Amino acid sequence: MEVRVAHTAELDAGTLAAARELLDEVFAGELDDSDWEHALGGVHTLAYDAPGGSVIGHASVIQRRLIHGGHALRAGYVEGVGVHADWRRRGVATALMDAVEGVIRNAYDLGALGATDAAVPFYVGRGWRRWRGPSWALTPNGMVRTAAEDGAIYVLTVDGGAELSLDGPLMADWREGDVW
Repeated sequence: MEVRVAHTAELDAGTLAAARELLDEVFAGELDDSDWEHALGGVHTLAYDAPGGSVIGHASVIQRRLIHGGHALRAGYVEGVGVHADWRRRGVATALMDAVEGVIRNAYDLGALGATDAAVPFYVGRGWRRWRGPSWALTPNGMVRTAAEDGAIYVLTVDGGAELSLDGPLMADWREGDVW
């Protein structure tokens, strides 16, 4: 296995298409265009089955603004995490997240992500903590409660980063599609 870390701008159209195809397969057709768009514009971690081979894993971290405790925090938001079915439980997701978390720890006030139920044990085992407070979105129409996302948001604290009260409100900047 080979792991590559690169900004979206450094990836050619073929690599991006392969990553999108992988995520379409991993998410069984539930990854729509806005979900893919959310994974772009930041740093991608790609796993290949061999040097120069096929993409077998993907994760990206993009910058978002999260508001908490009266502060606008620079968050490394994790998107598009997926591993080809034939390569699961072989350390691929660990390698992807090692790289993503390195970016977060070196560039952001905190990490954040929306986790599926199946992925929660993996993230918790890596030190991610569930946000217990209410979630909100700052939309073009003002603040909107995102109660359906409560309990699915996880954060990673970083040394020297933001002080967090996991029971307090957390608000995300607006984006089309799934806000969280």
